[in-house]
Amino acid sequence: MKIYSVKSGDNLYDIASVNEVLEKDILDDNQLSGSPDLVVGQPLVIRDSFKRQVTVNGYAFPYIDYDVLNATLPYLTYISSFSYGANTDGTVSLIDDKNVRDMAIGSNVAPLMVVTNMDNNGFSSDVAHSILSDESISDKLIDNILSTVKERGFAGVNVDFEYIYPTDKDLYNNFIMKLSNILHVNNYILTTALAPKVYADQPGILYEAHDYNFHGKYADYVILMTYEWGYSYGPPMAVAPLNQVERVLNYAVTEIPSEKILMGIPNYGYDWTLPYEKGTRAKSISNIGAIELARSKGSVINFDNISNAPYFNYTSDGTEHVVWFEDARSISAKLNLVSKYNLGGVSYWQLSNMFNQNFIVLSDMYRVRKV
Repeated sequence: MKIYSVKSGDNLYDIASVNEVLEKDILDDNQLSGSPDLVVGQPLVIRDSFKRQVTVNGYAFPYIDYDVLNATLPYLTYISSFSYGANTDGTVSLIDDKNVRDMAIGSNVAPLMVVTNMDNNGFSSDVAHSILSDESISDKLIDNILSTVKERGFAGVNVDFEYIYPTDKDLYNNFIMKLSNILHVNNYILTTALAPKVYADQPGILYEAHDYNFHGKYADYVILMTYEWGYSYGPPMAVAPLNQVERVLNYAVTEIPSEKILMGIPNYGYDWTLPYEKGTRAKSISNIGAIELARSKGSVINFDNISNAPYFNYTSDGTEHVVWFEDARSISAKLNLVSKYNLGGVSYWQLSNMFNQNFIVLSDMYRVRKV
């Protein structure tokens, strides 16, 4: 701890930035609240700032609960507003995310515009192909993205194109290069979201068009979607097993500058019925909801040391269930990888459910970069 004396012209944001601590920490440690009126000469207790600084992104839907959003914003560098649809005529489908953007900016969190190739059925290979294969349409889309960024006060763009046809890989790379150049000329940033690959030519429509090396050159940050090993239509397992996440990172750092990598962390779990039958759907559950469910069922929460993830079993109306989720132990294990691989930081999918344990662990281990 140290004592800082308020100087003429000081504000809370500047003091926090100079001392490399969170505004929230200054408020808490000095029993202050809101936007306090500081007095010249007033002493403030400041925490030591030896913790490593990391970049933290979180995805948010425009309908996120605003209490949850307010509680989360102090721990974020960027908030990625999900999502603006890229249309096959080069236009952009807008969303009503003004409150999210305004609240983010008011908390010194930079909002990013998420652009996806989604249609009414989800991510669309055909939508991506229609855009990427016609240069006039892709150029029009870039112009419309830039206009939206300027008009809505975004700090930049997150491109989340998924299930791109493998034959469109070079076209996608060209689109990313052109978008990167135009954004950077206008002082905006570009982040991209990539599937969790473990080698360059990994087969599958989810992976083949995602070129780690290329994105590492042109994006400011690359978000690795290191989750969904356990997924809604798959067999029961951890959503983001640590051993699988490490396999992705071991490859990623050979292709992307490590300081550009934001490791994806899931903010949810799944509840499967047993015995698992292929084609049946697991139910998504919040981490807090999982703990409450275990408590109500009298279940013992176990911890798998290979995946570094918690799970428990319970019975409902004679049917067996298993739930895999995240807790402080699994989050801590994942966050340790940030230092181990010298990553730029982390990205959360997604912020709808507040999970205090996560952010307590995060703030204990690292300082969140603010822009």
